[in-house]
Amino acid sequence: MRKMMAGLIFILTAAIAQAEPVRIAALGDSLVQGYGLPQGQGWVPQLQDWLDINDADAQLINAGVSGDTTAGGAARIQWTLADGPDALVVALGGNDLLRGVAPAESRANLTRILEVAKETSVPVLLVGIQAPGNYGADYKAEFDAIFPELAAEFGVLLHADSLAGMRAKTGNDPQAAGVYLQDDGIHPNAKGVALNIAAIGPKILELIAQARP
Repeated sequence: MRKMMAGLIFILTAAIAQAEPVRIAALGDSLVQGYGLPQGQGWVPQLQDWLDINDADAQLINAGVSGDTTAGGAARIQWTLADGPDALVVALGGNDLLRGVAPAESRANLTRILEVAKETSVPVLLVGIQAPGNYGADYKAEFDAIFPELAAEFGVLLHADSLAGMRAKTGNDPQAAGVYLQDDGIHPNAKGVALNIAAIGPKILELIAQARP
């Protein structure tokens, strides 16, 4: 009888857990925060809409801070995970590039973030960003290697390019890319965000699957 009751409790607990939406914290910078976009058109709300349309029972938590670097993310990762999200998206590095931060420093900060996530056993999707060529070929190669190498080291999911959707649409044509950028020429507009969400969406579904009990 005790074994039967224990089994029943386990089944009920699993069923309740399955009924709860997967809570995903998105740790990022202005691209995640939604800088310059009307309410409902930023990265998080557009991704939430995409997940809802695709019947993914998940709830996104916007942990994006405009201007944040990998150092800022490393400083607030414990606070981000303190509320106990079921999964974590890490999308940082763009402001490191704008400031010319040494790739080794960015790697160390991202390593710290992934170490903390590993300690809490939360599944992670690491989102990469491609360095421009203006810092030289060596810098670009070293920076671009950070994301696939850390994903392999920590065994986490990887979405190699945060701007993959736009890049697939426009290639390396600055004039074509301008259609999908805000007036600052840096941040995607709502149409650009939509392209990038369509590209990352399937990886988010994989993350949700990993977070399910």
